[in-house]
Amino acid sequence: MRTDGARSVRRPPTAARLEAPPDVTAGAGEHGMDRFARGVGHISRLCGYVAAALIAIGVCVVCQMVFVRFVLNQNTIWQTDFVTYSLVAATFIGTPYVLMLRGHVNVDVLPIYLTARPRFWLAVASMLLAMTFCVVLAILTSLYWLEAWNEHWLSNTMWRVRLWIPYASMPIGLWLVTLQYLVEFLLLVTGREPPFGIAVQRHPE
Repeated sequence: MRTDGARSVRRPPTAARLEAPPDVTAGAGEHGMDRFARGVGHISRLCGYVAAALIAIGVCVVCQMVFVRFVLNQNTIWQTDFVTYSLVAATFIGTPYVLMLRGHVNVDVLPIYLTARPRFWLAVASMLLAMTFCVVLAILTSLYWLEAWNEHWLSNTMWRVRLWIPYASMPIGLWLVTLQYLVEFLLLVTGREPPFGIAVQRHPE
């Protein structure tokens, strides 16, 4: 139970979270950090647009596939593979944008009821663990993509697509989400963003 008159308030994810607070000293380090965070934010937002476009194209291809099969009574060759790969690519490439908006499913019961200092260290530990996980996956998928490139892998379907093309979405998405996690970590440790997006408001006695 808190006795300091403070309560936790969750801040909505907006573009303003990339801006430095008014009381930050205007030094070269702060300005460089803000530009870096803003640049990565633009890249993550672009990833969101690309993911949305891939999903929309996939929906159109499904409609075309239904028309070809049930109206024209013809066989489909590339449509199933294309939809599958486009949805997988949308999942990986769209992850940085979802992270920037804090859209991932999470259970925040513990952070809400923790005081400020334990909440901060829990956020630091969770971000470091998440970044480590993403880096490991990014390295593994990069090696997997490189093997597909060097060995000239082809899909075992009629389309015979070059697998390095759809597989590229995995390392690209994972490296970019790692970069977005780095920005989130820097915003946290420099005080630009509260832990878990939960700001503490103090009320006068």
